[in-house]
Amino acid sequence: MVDQLVVVGGSLSGLRAAESLLAAGFPGTVTVIGEEPEQPYNRPALSKQALTQAEAYELELFRRKPSWDRIQWRLGRAVVGAAIGDGQLDLADGEQIPFDGLVVATGLRPRRLAAPGPAAGRYVLRTAGDSRALRRVLSPGARVVVVGGGFLGCEVAASASVRGSDVTLVIPQRRPLEQHLGGELADVVARRHARHGVQIRTEQAVVGLRGEDRVEGVVLGSGDVLAADVVVEAVGSKPNVDWLAGNGLDLEDGVLCDNSLRAVGGDRVVAVGDVARFPHPLYGDRPRRIEHWNMVPETAKRAAHSLVAEMGYGSAPDKPFVPIPSFWTDQYDLRLQAFGNPASGLHDTRVLHEGPDHELVVGYHLDGTLVGVAGLGAVKSLLPHRAELVARADALQAVAA
Repeated sequence: MVDQLVVVGGSLSGLRAAESLLAAGFPGTVTVIGEEPEQPYNRPALSKQALTQAEAYELELFRRKPSWDRIQWRLGRAVVGAAIGDGQLDLADGEQIPFDGLVVATGLRPRRLAAPGPAAGRYVLRTAGDSRALRRVLSPGARVVVVGGGFLGCEVAASASVRGSDVTLVIPQRRPLEQHLGGELADVVARRHARHGVQIRTEQAVVGLRGEDRVEGVVLGSGDVLAADVVVEAVGSKPNVDWLAGNGLDLEDGVLCDNSLRAVGGDRVVAVGDVARFPHPLYGDRPRRIEHWNMVPETAKRAAHSLVAEMGYGSAPDKPFVPIPSFWTDQYDLRLQAFGNPASGLHDTRVLHEGPDHELVVGYHLDGTLVGVAGLGAVKSLLPHRAELVARADALQAVAA
């Protein structure tokens, strides 16, 4: 009898994990259980095209591959508990699903403001349903307050401004994206938002929300009150791991894994995507989660090889896992791209290139060594620094071999 492999999480992480398990040599059928009813779709568009297109946005579903015939989809089903030692999952509707090997691909859920006030008029953005609901209220003249100065908050602020809304961005830092990219690029982003009419309230916290049945105002720590018809809470996210509690796993921040994505403390369990916390050889020994789009297929391939090998269907990885994270953000006509892990080198940032039309490339260093690079409108100038990061990763793998 062929073992049963189950992937919990029906987004891109779950899809790529299932495909990778089959590609790695697992001979049976893989079951994917996902809480959302939709087939896997591309999430980055939810804060951009899905909010700004004049016509209704159609989800960008991933192209079907022949291997999908060996994937059993259980969508619109939520997993609420697991007994790893017994090889059993508990679904919200009472059904129990057995497994011999488990992939954790449940990703993240939005954090919410810890501020008192009415619930109506408050929005988060993670799923297609969230995006549809937000799109309906981003009308011309709507007073929109976006709370949070990360990538999501800045993208939503830009999209709302494009829709003609009156937008205020409230951030705890001095500049948007400062905690991710440092001061040089943050200054450029702040100026671009101001040019498009977005008001930025810096170094402020939201302490309350006013209104009877729905939000009418946002109370800042300074005591100021911002009029608001719509409040978007882009204040971070947390891993979806509550359903794994009680199994001896380290769930402090996602699922603690080794460098091959095997869950520490769990046999035949791996984690992929945003929920996986693992040591990365380029960035020190501290395990960390890396929430970038390209890390999904990278971690899926590695985790699949590890799990399939542990179950006796293939060979285990023999080199360190040293992926190079990459990400981008689109705001108005601005595209910012990055490689590596800029956040780990914020204490030593250096401008590597300045060019025409506001081109700017910034390098991020840890103990004097380049660990990340980010740039605006300077793709050709970014590539040599990306090559440097790739060469360091290749060197680590060569030494291990």
